[in-house]
Amino acid sequence: QVQLVESGGGLVQPGGSLRLSCGGSIFSIYGYGWYRQAPGKQRELVATITSGKVTNYADSVKGRFTISRDNTKKMVYLQMNSLKPEDTAVYYCNTRRENNDYWGQGTQVTVSS
Repeated sequence: QVQLVESGGGLVQPGGSLRLSCGGSIFSIYGYGWYRQAPGKQRELVATITSGKVTNYADSVKGRFTISRDNTKKMVYLQMNSLKPEDTAVYYCNTRRENNDYWGQGTQVTVSS
C-alpha cells in the first residue's frame, strides 16, 4: 500500500518562505512530484524529481521553488521562496507506479498579508 503524507503548509506573507515535506512510501527507485490545486482551478504540476534526482519545474515556480529528496530519511521536500499570493493552494505529494497515481492528503499553503 502506497501512503504519502505531506506537512509544512501554513500561512505566510508575500515574499516569505515555506518548506513542504512528504514522507511515507518514499523509496529511492521511484520518482515523486509536487502538485497544487487552487480553489476553482485544476490540479497542476509544480515540480518533479526522478530516482536519479533529475528535477523539473513549472514555469511559474522556476527560480523560486526547489524540489529535493533525502533517500536516507525517506523524504521529499519542496522549498518555496519568494512566495506570491497566486501560490496559494493545497499542495499534494504524488508518485506514479505501474500507471497508477498515488496522492497524499494535501497541505494548505496560504500566501497573504
